[in-house]
Amino acid sequence: MKSSTSSKPSSAKIKGNLALQFGHAWDYAPAPESIKVPVQEQYELFIGGKFVKPKSRSYFPTINPANEKVLTQVARANAADVNLAVAAARKAYDTVWSKTPGSERGKYLYRIARMIQEKARELAVLETMNGGKPIKESRDVDLPLVAAHFFYYAGWADKLQYALPGRTPRSLGVAGQIIPWNFPLLMAAWKIAPALACGNTVVLKPAETTPLTALHLAKIFQEAGLPDGVVNIVTGAGETGAALVDHPGVDKIAFTGSTPVGKWIAQATAGTNKRLSLELGGKAANIIFADAPLDQAVEGIVSGIYFNQGHVCCAGSRLLVEESVVDQVVRKLKDRLNSLRVGDPLDKNTDLGAINSAAQLARIQDLVASGVAEGAELTQSPCELPKKGFWFKPSFFTKVTASHRIAREEIFGPVLSIMTFRTPDEAIERANNTCYGLSAGIWTDKGSKIFKIASKLKAGVVWANTYNKFDPTSPFGGYKESGFGREGGLHGLLPYLAE
Repeated sequence: MKSSTSSKPSSAKIKGNLALQFGHAWDYAPAPESIKVPVQEQYELFIGGKFVKPKSRSYFPTINPANEKVLTQVARANAADVNLAVAAARKAYDTVWSKTPGSERGKYLYRIARMIQEKARELAVLETMNGGKPIKESRDVDLPLVAAHFFYYAGWADKLQYALPGRTPRSLGVAGQIIPWNFPLLMAAWKIAPALACGNTVVLKPAETTPLTALHLAKIFQEAGLPDGVVNIVTGAGETGAALVDHPGVDKIAFTGSTPVGKWIAQATAGTNKRLSLELGGKAANIIFADAPLDQAVEGIVSGIYFNQGHVCCAGSRLLVEESVVDQVVRKLKDRLNSLRVGDPLDKNTDLGAINSAAQLARIQDLVASGVAEGAELTQSPCELPKKGFWFKPSFFTKVTASHRIAREEIFGPVLSIMTFRTPDEAIERANNTCYGLSAGIWTDKGSKIFKIASKLKAGVVWANTYNKFDPTSPFGGYKESGFGREGGLHGLLPYLAE
């Protein structure tokens, strides 16, 4: 018979208990997404309801930014290809879609929405592989919103007369739509769903670095029986988008992307009959007052700037903190940075994935270097970055002034600039001290203060005690150099209707 001995807790167990007590991050075992997504060796253009080879006979590689491996080759559309796509969209508009009753258009959108839900897991994995964002964001945020937008606008398709009371709403014709790389499938839904609900046909150009989910969406359109040519997808870089903007057969341009490109599009369409809506850059201010729930506010900051790698134009990249609580906020934020997990985007434990491209990473590095050179104090997560791929540590700056580049220019990366204020009027002045006007956030315990501050902020969207929350029923968009026009909600119908 064995003699019993008293056992002491192991050092690993003691460390684990301490980690639990003090809130440090656990080292979770890898939990990679298991589903395998069939990626073709080569993708063609989607024109007239079919996948067709490009007239350019040119293809370009699209990669996984987490490991720099080539995923596939994608067709590069030239002006001749764009011309074919616009002609297909015009034919579908004249012969089919403009004559289809709204109730029937709604049925197609409902069917597409249900098919997106059925294929949501596959699409989420593809979005993460091609874009670098964490799977839990693609799976839990992007794909539910994609389906929700198609459902929402399906409901509007036969009720357009209520969108414009006392008027007779009419479709515009062919809509040329250009979307960015940060939310490839969601941006496609934002633009395609209202356009189709209003009776327009579409030529969509996805971003060069993230074309795959749009092409898989085209397969869903085929399976849903959408009439040929109602949606066409042309892939390529800037010259493809320019050919679409300049095409005389396009009645409306909808663009989401950088402010410089938006300005060029505004100039290119000036003097034409093309309708235009632009959703451009941002430099959003997140304002924390001393009476705010600070733990909740810090979590909102992390969600607004780090969980999406700062890859949203409405990312709260300027943090304005009331002077009396700035030390507390900085301390809590530093602790939270230390617990963020950076790594394989397909791992369900990952908080921050990869930067979308080498070019975007270089811009982030340049702006961060400028912040250090101009005297701001940089704090970064101590995490280790993978050897391959495009990565940047979650970071924040203190001792930032309004003249610093990091306080003025859109970084589009996981980098936060912290500044202080003493009075509400100073907070408003600092928040509005930018050429952009897309979004802002307010953190306070007082409802009256929320309404007073929000009414004075020059931003298209203002969140209160939360951040980066979207809903298909709510309009989104900015003004000043953040563009004009709205996407989402009833307002999202207006850019696609002639009054």
